[in-house]
Amino acid sequence: MSLREIALRVATPRGHFIGTPEQIADRFQQWLEGRGSDGFNLFESVPGQLELFVDEVVPILQKRGIYKTEYPGTTFRETLGLDVPGNCNTLRRAIAAE
Repeated sequence: MSLREIALRVATPRGHFIGTPEQIADRFQQWLEGRGSDGFNLFESVPGQLELFVDEVVPILQKRGIYKTEYPGTTFRETLGLDVPGNCNTLRRAIAAE
């Protein structure tokens, strides 16, 4: 299998969810709670569907406690609880100032 074929296989959307917002939220909940899934990669197959998902399904998932309503940090690094790595230029200046 070529690298291109592997990339296409990984990037090709699978498992379409079709239904009302409540039905789609039910399916997401089943996958998250019953099948060991910890998240989803969403692909917009029809323009406008991602916004519809965010506006209609995400609030249902939030009410059910499945989707976060806020994050502890203002950056991805803070949300993950990671320290800010030292900047080599800042460290050099600090050493030179001593």
